[in-house]
Amino acid sequence: MRSLLLAGLLAGVGVSAVVAQDKPYDAGTVLATVNGSEITLGHVIALSGRLPEQYRQLPDDVLLSGLVDQLVDQELLAEAESTSPETDPLEVKLHVANERRGALAGLAAEAAVIDVVDDAKVQAAYDKEMAAFAPQPEFSAAHILVDSEEKATALKAEIDGGADFAELATANSSDGSAASGGDLGWFGPGQMVPEFETAVSGMEVGSVAGPVKTQFGWHLIKLNDKRESAAPALDTVRPQLEDQLRQEALQARIAELKAGATIERPETGLPPAAIRETDLLTN
Repeated sequence: MRSLLLAGLLAGVGVSAVVAQDKPYDAGTVLATVNGSEITLGHVIALSGRLPEQYRQLPDDVLLSGLVDQLVDQELLAEAESTSPETDPLEVKLHVANERRGALAGLAAEAAVIDVVDDAKVQAAYDKEMAAFAPQPEFSAAHILVDSEEKATALKAEIDGGADFAELATANSSDGSAASGGDLGWFGPGQMVPEFETAVSGMEVGSVAGPVKTQFGWHLIKLNDKRESAAPALDTVRPQLEDQLRQEALQARIAELKAGATIERPETGLPPAAIRETDLLTN
């Protein structure tokens, strides 16, 4: 859960807003008024930043017009419900407080991670990760899956007699790999059920084993090839390493703030199910 919360903070960390110079508009430029309440370019920009990606791909003129329309409609509906912050329903007050807290936390998170990623730090993180890398065996195999030991045994006899494994797999296997002659591609430890993995681990390349019983049925297995896994290239894992560096920096910043804060969490005896009691927000 903690990592999810940190990821949520980092999700809002993007390119910092750049203050435009010598432009005939700014965040305070009024784009509409509703009964005297102003809707500004700043409101629109803030709203657009929270849109799903597919909406942000719309043409700018369509997006600008649509968001202004949306904010006008929201303002009309909001005024019908409350005329001032003092008369807002409790749910709205709490939502505003949470939004403010989240927005400020996002800015603080951005400040905490903005300079933590560079090539040297990514290389150091990569070297640390790869120092613990241990090659694992990987296998390329095909199989024929049937529903009885008798059928598997009969097919094994055909293979031992010279029948083509892939052709028999296409004609007899009961799973999706039949369309590709039973080919399962490359896989490593833990990717197959234990009985299947044990059988493959003891095979020689080119051999056929079975019948092997698993929870899915009876297998004949052909080992096409095997190899040792290789460490991923730095560029392949760079995004994960950069995210790791940001996570570590943010955690360090939160720990620093906690060390200087007074945090109290009183024992309330609150039942966890209270989180679902939305009627408590009715005032």
